[in-house]
Amino acid sequence: MAPVSSFSPPPARELLSWYHRHRRDLPWRAAPGERADPYRVWLSEIMLQQTVAATARPYYAKFLAAYPSVEALAAASVEEVCALWAGLGYYARARNLHECARLVAARGGFPADIAGLRALPGIGPYTASAIAAIAFGLPALPVDGNVERVTARIFAIREALPAAKPHIARAAAGMMTDADARAAPGDFAQALFDLGATLCTPRSPDCLICPWTAHCRGRALGLAASLPRKAAKAERPRRRGLAYVLLDARDDVLLWRRPPRGLLGGMLALPETPPVAAPWREAGEVTHVFTHFRLAMEVRAARVPALPDSALRAPAATAPLPSVMRKALDAGWRALNHKRDDDRSA
Repeated sequence: MAPVSSFSPPPARELLSWYHRHRRDLPWRAAPGERADPYRVWLSEIMLQQTVAATARPYYAKFLAAYPSVEALAAASVEEVCALWAGLGYYARARNLHECARLVAARGGFPADIAGLRALPGIGPYTASAIAAIAFGLPALPVDGNVERVTARIFAIREALPAAKPHIARAAAGMMTDADARAAPGDFAQALFDLGATLCTPRSPDCLICPWTAHCRGRALGLAASLPRKAAKAERPRRRGLAYVLLDARDDVLLWRRPPRGLLGGMLALPETPPVAAPWREAGEVTHVFTHFRLAMEVRAARVPALPDSALRAPAATAPLPSVMRKALDAGWRALNHKRDDDRSA
């Protein structure tokens, strides 16, 4: 395979021209000609680290409504932030989001350099580059999955991921040598995001209308749709757990708050051991796939006239729980309601 340096990067002006005509309308993007707000860029990038734009939209709207500024987010409690985050997963991000907001508010704003951004909690190389380029106009190129895919195809990088990541990163960095890309790094980064999300998609890339089709070595070689190649993934380890759903006559559920570090750190959850002596019944099993393992959780449920006075509780229908706990609560709810129906018909 020829080294990346033997291929000239495609002209940034062609991609930027396409972007100005076809840019996606995303709530965290500044309008053309307006300066991006670092707080909004940072908030959206943290949310987008492990999810897609369509999923992030409603959460972004909720967070902006609750915390319209970094100072407002800093003034909230970490419990409030984690509750609003429930459903987005990777809850360490919510804790880091809150801690980062506190530090930024205390210093009077976001640092306008990559080193300063990297020093903040929850901000890694990609997020620092994204904020630097989009919010501060620094000549940095954040390489997310979309940029990785576009780059692998443009330069026909056939090495399989994840081993190919350094190779792809070097090729992507080469695109920032273009004067037009350096003059508008925020637009150039977002143009690459949009190209990967709308045309240069994982399957069936729309090469015929791509602004870089004439410069794509992957397409010229008939390889575009197969790139980037990926090494076979090892099967996720399997773990088992227990969850206890205890409801009272008002349909409040007993909860506890998990330790601040570790899986679902700081989040409200169902107890893992019986919280009280009660007529527990089997309520089935729920499964949930985390990044590094698959969890199968047995659910046991019971109803009592009243929860202990000191118990942490919430209405079962609206309890702010992470997805896996909501699955378990729903399973317990169904089991107890079926029992009620059986008792009434007896």
